[in-house]
Amino acid sequence: MNKLIRFSLVGLLAAASALSMAQDKVVMQGTDNTIIYGEVLETFTMPWAMALLPSGQGLVTERTGALWLIDESGKKQFQVSNVPSVDAKGQGGLGDIIVHPDFADNGVVFLSYVERDPKDDEFSGALVERATLTLTANSATLNEREVVWTQSPKTTGNGHYGHRLAVSPDGYLFITSGERQKFTPAQNMAMNLGKVVRINQDGSVPKDNPFYDNGEVTNQIWTLGHRNPLGIDFDANGKLWVHEMGPRHGDELNLIERGRNYGYPVVSQGDHYSGVTIPNHEEIPIYYSPIADWVPAISPAGFIIYKGEKFADWTGNGFIGSLSAQALVRVNFFTNDSRPTLDAKEAARYEWGSRVREIEQSAGGDIYVLEDGSSGRLLKLSLQP
Repeated sequence: MNKLIRFSLVGLLAAASALSMAQDKVVMQGTDNTIIYGEVLETFTMPWAMALLPSGQGLVTERTGALWLIDESGKKQFQVSNVPSVDAKGQGGLGDIIVHPDFADNGVVFLSYVERDPKDDEFSGALVERATLTLTANSATLNEREVVWTQSPKTTGNGHYGHRLAVSPDGYLFITSGERQKFTPAQNMAMNLGKVVRINQDGSVPKDNPFYDNGEVTNQIWTLGHRNPLGIDFDANGKLWVHEMGPRHGDELNLIERGRNYGYPVVSQGDHYSGVTIPNHEEIPIYYSPIADWVPAISPAGFIIYKGEKFADWTGNGFIGSLSAQALVRVNFFTNDSRPTLDAKEAARYEWGSRVREIEQSAGGDIYVLEDGSSGRLLKLSLQP
């Protein structure tokens, strides 16, 4: 074989191998000089949330309405049937999915989605359902579906639904509810918009809720004064943390405590998009201020507090997906003598030029990331190439 031809073939093969590696792995450069490698497992259309099953399988929602069962390697196994029908518009569609802590015994999942008003399509709101996931060798189906919570009231517009879900260590269902880009509902106690809600798993309301016995909607409210909360998790000590998008900048990470008012839209660390200034929390200290905030904005989406051991140096750290900063943001929690609670700050961010929609941790301590967009990739993270 001609040497020139042979060298050209070698070059082509090397280039093809490099392209294959680029397609199978992403490299995330950290501001702490740590490099994280992401193994590309699968691609989804507008992915929004994921949950991992005790079997090693998982569930991924697409905002446009599909719910996928994925196998232990992260590949699409098949689409789940009998999923709520959605008419995806703006930020609304199929939303969060979480599995019951006793899923191995009861098969229960909770999922959220956006429903249009049947009398007027301009109005919409989020719902949460409880269902049983039935798995066979070649199918997955949601059975015994039951609505346990409704965002009230339905409003115009297609943004700021929130509807992230978490079950507390003592078994209550917590739901984040955005203020639907209407501002003042976050302070209106007759609405559950702009709130963090606490209910029983069957949709009933615990009698020890802070505003119980003040009406059907008010009974549900755990905290108020939120904008668009898109991340929720409990730490190892059972403390609840929620992050939310600020207006123009001022994204927040909040320690959620019973009955607290977090101030929006009266106070914020950011300002309105119109340019109108909003007083910050320090100017009106009756409102509970964020533990950490971001100016400029990172547009947070998805959140875990890592409880595994595979990334032992990061056990107890928070991981926040960033849409606008296109990064995975790591947050360190610590005690601060000047504040009678935990404090938090950004420890590092890991960038690879993609918007991050969701983060999830497996029972074995693996971390998975879902990119945002029409071809959002599912990545499994590692510190080794």
